[in-house]
Amino acid sequence: MRFRHRAAAGFATLLLPLAGLVGLAAPAQAASTATATYAKTQDWGTGFEGKWTVTNTGSTSISSWTIAWDFPSGTSVTSAWDADVTSSGTHWTAKNKSYNGTLAPGVSVSFGFNGTGSGSPSNCTLNGGSCDGGTSVPGDNPPSAPGTPTASSITDTSVKLSWSAATDDKGVKNYDVLRDGKVVSTVTATSYTDTGLTAGSDYSYTVQARDTADQTGPASGAVAVHTTGGTTTPPTTGDKVRLGYFTEWGIYGRNYNVKNLVTSGSAAKITHINYAFGNVTGGQCAIGDSYADYDKAFTADQSVSGVADTWDQPLRGNFNQLRELKAKYPNIKVLWSFGGWTWSGGFAQAAANPAAFADSCYNLVNDPRWADVFDGIDIDWEYPNACGLSCDTSGAAAFKNVMAALRAKFGTSKLVTAAVTADGSAGGKIEAADYAGAANYVNWYNVMTYDFFGAWDAQGPTAPHSPLTSYSGIPKAGFTTADAIAKYKAIGVPASKLLIGIGFYGRGWTGVTQDAPGGTATGSAAGTYEQGIEDYKVLKTSCPVTGTVAGTAYAHCGSNWWSYDTPSTIAGKMSWAKSQGLGGAFFWEFSGDTSNGELVSAINSGLS
Repeated sequence: MRFRHRAAAGFATLLLPLAGLVGLAAPAQAASTATATYAKTQDWGTGFEGKWTVTNTGSTSISSWTIAWDFPSGTSVTSAWDADVTSSGTHWTAKNKSYNGTLAPGVSVSFGFNGTGSGSPSNCTLNGGSCDGGTSVPGDNPPSAPGTPTASSITDTSVKLSWSAATDDKGVKNYDVLRDGKVVSTVTATSYTDTGLTAGSDYSYTVQARDTADQTGPASGAVAVHTTGGTTTPPTTGDKVRLGYFTEWGIYGRNYNVKNLVTSGSAAKITHINYAFGNVTGGQCAIGDSYADYDKAFTADQSVSGVADTWDQPLRGNFNQLRELKAKYPNIKVLWSFGGWTWSGGFAQAAANPAAFADSCYNLVNDPRWADVFDGIDIDWEYPNACGLSCDTSGAAAFKNVMAALRAKFGTSKLVTAAVTADGSAGGKIEAADYAGAANYVNWYNVMTYDFFGAWDAQGPTAPHSPLTSYSGIPKAGFTTADAIAKYKAIGVPASKLLIGIGFYGRGWTGVTQDAPGGTATGSAAGTYEQGIEDYKVLKTSCPVTGTVAGTAYAHCGSNWWSYDTPSTIAGKMSWAKSQGLGGAFFWEFSGDTSNGELVSAINSGLS
């Protein structure tokens, strides 16, 4: 799909030199009678102030001390005082100054530093031993995940949670109880009663353990709780799929957050979300944008829950916002989509070893930090054994082999889907791969029935980018929704496994003089983010509809000519999809819609 150019958001960490840093001396005696604790004393968004405190808990003096720890990538020290701090990659070391190395029994000393990033330290050692005062075994592992909590005694305003204990090499100190991703209490027992809830509301609970050095382990599995009373019930959408793409980069220039799905009313009218995109590189599934995915801190007004993210919570970013959305709308399923126009070049190496690829995807999607967020995986390979941004020569069987491996790894309890070409022309992309064979392993195909025509043909002829049917003068036969669906049916793909695609944007030319399709042009019309493309929410007022052709709309304003779908044309396409027995509809993507979600509403109503 030509539209899926990933907007790269650059994030660079400024590493400032540390004044007066010195080489690290040989380690002092093992700290079997001392502890080191860490605290973040200030956080100003772009940076923070941290403090380490060393305490002599023994009965004899300590003559020197050295603390070592790891920061996650992106977190670093920019200046320090009362200690000499050095680093090697993500591993940091602090050595006492000449004036504060000796500690009498019971005495503590602290040093501070300024840093960038948001990560917390891990793998702390003090003089080669554990920072929580253990023996001289290097390092201190964080605790394991507690058992998934069980809910009981649910009332209108409260719920009792119980879980099995976590384990730790030095001992578990207490547990953080998280409601919708936010810590609501810290307890020493393996049970907690949460109160002050809202009747008839949905919540999601997880638990994480803290060890004696205050290290947090991974969160447990999540338990969904619906309080009694109230009048809210899950939305009823029938048996048709209503799926929208949410782009990880939309939170930047577009300022479109997961919360907008709630404020627009769209969350109540969909069944599934495809989160786009994960990368495909080195034959494996990989993170697309770690900052957007799980690190960005959302403010209270940006957050689904209305509560601001904190620096020390175990999961932030879009993933946590999706978790909060699912707590409010338990019927919504979320799939992680991998590939897209920009990253489809990596599928060739994945296809060379489908089992290894499937293993990597399974491990990433089911990472304990966000396993409860995702209900399956979507593959957006543009295009198997054909050309997209690059040309693939993996062979006709490659796509089927990849989908078979994913189904074998993910099992039947998870969704496995794919975005596929809508090229219904003779000898076109549908014929290049074994889509019929692969259909045995997928829940459905998202047929990309848009981007048939656009201003990459700079001189035209002008043509609607998402025609439902053919029409007199269409530039290329077979480039319609009806032709694509008919071809998939003809090769044996069940209609119930085919979703019709809707673009929440238009494509346009400039230098056009005639209203009707088929006119000549001089190039791409100007767009907010990319030439030749514009959101529906802009076009509906900046270039209103002139007419319709082949089940979609077009608009001629000044010298510009655009084509796009409207609530009216979407209603017609949904009626057609139902008449064809299709499994539902999907769209690219949420941020192109109006603030009150009128295109999502049209899809929902049309499929009802």
